[in-house]
Amino acid sequence: MNTKLLARYIVRETLGVIIMAVALFWSAGETAWWPAWAATGLTLGWVIATAWVILSSNPDLLAERLGPRKGAKSWDTVLLGILGLSQLARYIVAGFDHRFGWTGGFPLAVQLIGLALGILGYSMIVWATAANAFFSQVVRIQSERGQTVVSQGPYRAVRHPAYLGASLYELAVAFLLASWGALALGALNVLLLVIRTFLEDRTLQAELPGYQEYARRVRYRIFPGVW
Repeated sequence: MNTKLLARYIVRETLGVIIMAVALFWSAGETAWWPAWAATGLTLGWVIATAWVILSSNPDLLAERLGPRKGAKSWDTVLLGILGLSQLARYIVAGFDHRFGWTGGFPLAVQLIGLALGILGYSMIVWATAANAFFSQVVRIQSERGQTVVSQGPYRAVRHPAYLGASLYELAVAFLLASWGALALGALNVLLLVIRTFLEDRTLQAELPGYQEYARRVRYRIFPGVW
């Protein structure tokens, strides 16, 4: 194991969780807000679970996720930038909503359901990561790693199961944080994920041998029975 790569990965992921927590608690104006702690803990749990899966099952994926990312699509860079800003804005809006009571909040039961669905969404992403040794964070064909079509695990049901999990989380966390404004941004994020899925799937069909045949077997991209 390359300890420098591992250290870089830990620093990057830790900073991401810290930025999320700061956005939530700064905008809320207090730290005594349990949904924010729950959302932060959920994200931290996902980061730890993802790291464990990569290190135990696909350690080569660590270097892939840290770059360099030769062949990455320019449209993907733009989409990821917009998505990252929208996700950060979602936490800030949720914090201000809690602070100033813009939309009145949600019942506790709805928040707990949001937490449960958020756990389910992140669990699906971790499962997809464990099943796919080529689970990069950017859209590119990893020819130098001998990328092949992955069809096991959740990829038997849909072609992009991680996007299904991410879409579920994007909506669920807004219910956990009890914010209609955050839900609107979450819906925007789901739309961005759908666009990215369409473009990624088109790239794979054009550039990855065997993917067209796989797409004929597994009809749905993200949402089973829908699309």
